[in-house]
Amino acid sequence: MDGNLQRAERPVPLHTAPDHQGHPPHVAELMAKQLKGANAALRELLLALSVGFALPGPLPADLQHKLMSGTVEDLDSLVDRAEAAGLLTPDGTVVGTAQHALLSAAPTAKVHALQRELVTVFASAGQPLGNLARELARGGLADPRVAAELEQAADALLETDPRLASQLYEEALLAGSDPLALAARRAQAAAGDGELDAAARIIDALLVSPDPPDVRRGADVAAAVWAQRGMLARGADVYSWLGPGRVGPSAPLAAVAMIGAGDRAAAEAFFQPEAPAASPTLLAAALVQTGQGILASLGDKPHQGIPILIHASDMLNSAGTTLPLPETPAALAALLALHSGEPHLAETVCRAAAAAGQGGHTAQPRLLLLQAWAAMMQDKPEDARLAATEAAKANHWPLVPRDEFMSAALEVGLARRNGDVPELIRAWERAREAMLHTSVDLYNLLPWGELLIAAARLRETRRVAQYLEDAWKLLGRLGGPALWAVPLHWSAVQAALLSESPADLAPHATALARASAHSQLAAVLATAGKAWVSVLAGRFRTAEVEGAARLLGAVGMPWEGARLAGHAAARAEERRDMMRLLSCARDLHPQGSPAGGASGAAEVQAGTGADNGGKGAQPDASGLSEREKEVARLVLEGKTYREIGEAIYISPRTAEHHIARIRRRLGAENRSDLLARLRLSLGVEHSQQLNPQQE
Repeated sequence: MDGNLQRAERPVPLHTAPDHQGHPPHVAELMAKQLKGANAALRELLLALSVGFALPGPLPADLQHKLMSGTVEDLDSLVDRAEAAGLLTPDGTVVGTAQHALLSAAPTAKVHALQRELVTVFASAGQPLGNLARELARGGLADPRVAAELEQAADALLETDPRLASQLYEEALLAGSDPLALAARRAQAAAGDGELDAAARIIDALLVSPDPPDVRRGADVAAAVWAQRGMLARGADVYSWLGPGRVGPSAPLAAVAMIGAGDRAAAEAFFQPEAPAASPTLLAAALVQTGQGILASLGDKPHQGIPILIHASDMLNSAGTTLPLPETPAALAALLALHSGEPHLAETVCRAAAAAGQGGHTAQPRLLLLQAWAAMMQDKPEDARLAATEAAKANHWPLVPRDEFMSAALEVGLARRNGDVPELIRAWERAREAMLHTSVDLYNLLPWGELLIAAARLRETRRVAQYLEDAWKLLGRLGGPALWAVPLHWSAVQAALLSESPADLAPHATALARASAHSQLAAVLATAGKAWVSVLAGRFRTAEVEGAARLLGAVGMPWEGARLAGHAAARAEERRDMMRLLSCARDLHPQGSPAGGASGAAEVQAGTGADNGGKGAQPDASGLSEREKEVARLVLEGKTYREIGEAIYISPRTAEHHIARIRRRLGAENRSDLLARLRLSLGVEHSQQLNPQQE
């Protein structure tokens, strides 16, 4: 062997500090010196293997020709020399440092020529490139065969793993794919991964082109993105722009968006409920039934829409695909169930869909929040909070505006039911911010109804007035469908009761009575509304109030039923009636707070002494029991004895008794002293004064 070969057998030691990639400096130059002259064939072999050729197997044509013609030593000898020099491992892989040096030193054109030849070898053998295609694209090789394989791999993953599909599409662009032809699929992948801004930018570039390819898919993505942004009407506009002639299998999705925006006529122009599915697949059938279910919810027998949508949800669960949807069939089925007084059904549908991954990652928060709303309606606050927390943590991005709005309204609802005024105020501030980033549509009426009640409770009705006007207009454009309108009428009744405004109550009470002929929920709510009016007027029949309260419990509103019974108990004149109503309240709301708080308070009035025992009556570090702290907070709000009694279902006389006991516990000498001590004990900053009636 000559001197150069001997040096090749003993690699030059490299003791200097590595560069930022971890490679010693000047490796390329040192390797070039080692592999020159008689070692040129060895360098060609190692470069080919570094590019991706493998042993045993085809090699680059030029090197193969030299080996076969005998102009260089045989392949086995070259391999032996490379292994002896420590440049090649026994499995035929070039060591990392040598590989980097060879690829860095070789001209880019030479490397790309070898890579194209390698792609040809794979194509001739009918063998897919696999991960090699990704490496070639990231390495800067533009080749239509590499781009096509990356596109195909991304297409296969688009509906199951949008995040990986998005990465593959980006690499296909590097390999030379047409950006416009790929735009709709890239946008779908980005939206499926929760990257709404990226999806919107891609779609905007597509839809402004003269003749956008894959335009139906692009419209689906745009509509889904608008829906998640809380602007469903803009999604409906996208389908209007697309037109019935191009909508094809997406007609049911257009109907969902248009009905949600209040345009039934346009929805029916795009989608005929009796139309068969475009293909006999699970997915196609699920989409058709989604459209059929939402249209049925507007008809004379709206409850027929629930089983149709549940079937659609089941089929989509089985299909296991992720599509851009303005609303999933599971979410629509849950909404219909909630609007029909069946929150348990809504909860089970959402739980099944979330477990199946219906709608992909982006749909998970929505399903979990609807599950939480159903739990709240069933008076299961801990379950509701758990599901809401899971929704907030379901993905790596913040909640989209539509889900943030529902989450904020849910927080308001839980705080209101818990009777926690400071928490209600904090939740209200969050909801005020969230409502500025969304608009009214058919599928978010429940949150708006909850905010209407809270606004009346906090004397902030002006904040939601315009939104509620939009909601009534939307329902009017749809013909006032009872299933969707009844819960909002009930919210308006409750808000009017809180505001002590009979004029505002009358039209909604009339609407509930009118809808009673076709809606069981409307009949229950109409009965409950009458009972509330009679209780607040002090002229009620115990049996009628109890019946109304239990009916509310039967339609998934146990908290509302317990609250009605508790208020009536606190105003009952006969001890027998009081105990009967308290028993009803405890049946409906076993937790005992806040609605059940009427039980203990009214029992004090009845002389049972129940308010003196239990954990809630034991003082803590503040020196006050939980009940006394509840009263104290209302004192700091400046409420009269009567207002305190109405807030927590006790008589004015009992409120006075509690305040006197608080004064004794805290050692307060006068009104100002009491206020100061209460603020200190409760950690509350409050400027209101005691009402003179509380002296």
